[in-house]
Amino acid sequence: MNRPTVSLIATVAALAAVAGFASLTEPEASGPDTAAKTATQMPVERTSLLCPGPSASDVAETAYTSFTPVTEGAAKNGRAELAPAGEESADGSEKSDKKSGNSDSGDKEAAKKPVLTPKEPGEPVTGEVSGADAPALLGTAEGGFAPGWTVQQTTEVPSGTGRGLLGANCTAPDTEFWFAGVSTAEERTDYVHLTNPDDSAAVVDIELYGKDGSLKSASGEGIQVQPHSTEPVLLSTLINEQQSDLTVHVTVRSGRVAAAAQALDDKLGGDWLAASADPAGSLILPGIPKDATSVRLVAFTPGDLDADLKVQLASQSGLITPAGNETLHVKAGMTAAADLGDVTRGEAGSLVLTPTEEAVPVVAGLRVVRGKGDKQETAFIPATRPVGTRATVADNRAKGSTLSVVAPAEAAEVKVTASAGSEGGTATSKTYKVKGGTTQDIEAPVPSGLKGSYALTVEPVSGGPVYAARTLEIPEGGIPRFTVQTLPDDRGMVAVPDAEQDLSVLQK
Repeated sequence: MNRPTVSLIATVAALAAVAGFASLTEPEASGPDTAAKTATQMPVERTSLLCPGPSASDVAETAYTSFTPVTEGAAKNGRAELAPAGEESADGSEKSDKKSGNSDSGDKEAAKKPVLTPKEPGEPVTGEVSGADAPALLGTAEGGFAPGWTVQQTTEVPSGTGRGLLGANCTAPDTEFWFAGVSTAEERTDYVHLTNPDDSAAVVDIELYGKDGSLKSASGEGIQVQPHSTEPVLLSTLINEQQSDLTVHVTVRSGRVAAAAQALDDKLGGDWLAASADPAGSLILPGIPKDATSVRLVAFTPGDLDADLKVQLASQSGLITPAGNETLHVKAGMTAAADLGDVTRGEAGSLVLTPTEEAVPVVAGLRVVRGKGDKQETAFIPATRPVGTRATVADNRAKGSTLSVVAPAEAAEVKVTASAGSEGGTATSKTYKVKGGTTQDIEAPVPSGLKGSYALTVEPVSGGPVYAARTLEIPEGGIPRFTVQTLPDDRGMVAVPDAEQDLSVLQK
C-alpha cells in the first residue's frame, strides 16, 4: 500500500472517532475512473453517558431508565452498563468515597456493581437507588447498544430544600458547557456537578457572569476532578455576592467531563438545568407547560457585541409576541433576564428567540413555575438543538407524560414511536403534522399492554426542522411536581467520508 492510501485511511478513521467513536474497516481499492463520493451515514459503535449524583437528601428515591432505539445497520452484538463512579488517588489506588459507596476496607467489587445492564435494543431497562449516598454513574454502550443510547435519571424528593421531581438526561463528556439561569440568591442552593469518566484527572474552570459582567472567582479556576469520580461545586462558594440570574461557563483545560447544574429552592422546589445549546443567533426553547404560572428568561452573549433579540411564543395557533416583552437587549458579557409571567395562557408553547437585526451568538434558559402559593414547583428548559435525524426520551409513564413538538418556521410531519414497556407491552408508532410557527402538545402513543415505563422516539418525516421536549408530572400532596427534558438529536449516526476514490489524484 502506498503512502497516500495510508494517510487517507488514517484521516477517515480519525474523523469517525471524533464524531462518534465509529470504527471502520479498510476500504477496497477503487478504479482509476472512480469519482469522489459523498459521506456515508453509519451508526456509532461506542457511546459514553455520565449521570450526576442525584441528591443529598436522605429521603430521595431515584429511578434510572436506559433505552437504545433499534437502528438499521447497527452491530448485532454489544453491551451497555451504568456503574457507580469511584474516586481514585493520584497513584491510581481507590480512595474512600461516601458518594460512590467505596472504602479502603469495603468490598470494591460490590461497590462497582452496575446499577443496570440493558438486555436488548428496543427494550427499556430500569434500576433504582435510594438516599443521599446514591452515586454518580459512569456508563458505556458498545456495538448495537451505542446508537441513540439514552438514560433518564428521575429523582423524587418529598421534603426539604429542592423538594419535588428532579429529572435529567445523562450526558456525554465534553470540554465546554453553558448554563443560563443558575443563582446564588439566598433562597437558592445551586451546584454544578462535574464527572470525569477517564483514567487521568481533569482540570476545569468555572466562570460566572451576572447582570454587570464577569464575577471574579479564584476558587473557580483549576478545579481538579479525579479519574472516574464526580465533584459537586456549590456556586455560592465561588463568589461572595448574591445574584438571582447568573450564567455559568464551564471549560476544561485538560481531559473531559460531563457537567450538569442542579438548582434547589427553599420554597419553589428544584430540578436539574441541562446545558444550553452552543451560542447561536437564533434559539428555540421548547415545551413550556400550558399551565405555567411564571416563566423567566435568562440570556447571555459571550462575544464583544450586544445582542437584540425578538421574543416570540410559538403557541398552538401561531407565533405570538408577548406584550411588554417584545424584545430583549443583552449587553456583551452580561446576563440579562425578563419575567414573562404566565406567557402561555393555557396553551402549549415554546419560546423562539431571533435577532432583530445583526445575529449575535447567545445562550439562554427558562425557569418555569407551576402551581400557586406553597404548592409551587420549578423546572428548567435550556435552548436546545433540533431533533435532527432522531431523538429519544426515556422514563415515560402511563399517566403524566406530555410530548411537545414545535416547528418554528416550516410545517413538518414527525413519527413518534412508543417503545415496549420495561416490564411488558408492545411498541407502537404514530405520525403527526405540526403547522409552521406552532407548538403542539401531542397525545403520544402508549405501548399496548404497557407495564412499567417506556421510551418515546421522535423522527422527522418531512418539512422543516422541529424541536421537542417531554414533561413528566408526578403530583404529590397538591404540588404539581414536574420536570422537563428537551430532545436534541441523539447523534447516533456519524458521517464517514467514502474512501473509495481515485487515490492517484492525491499523489499529484
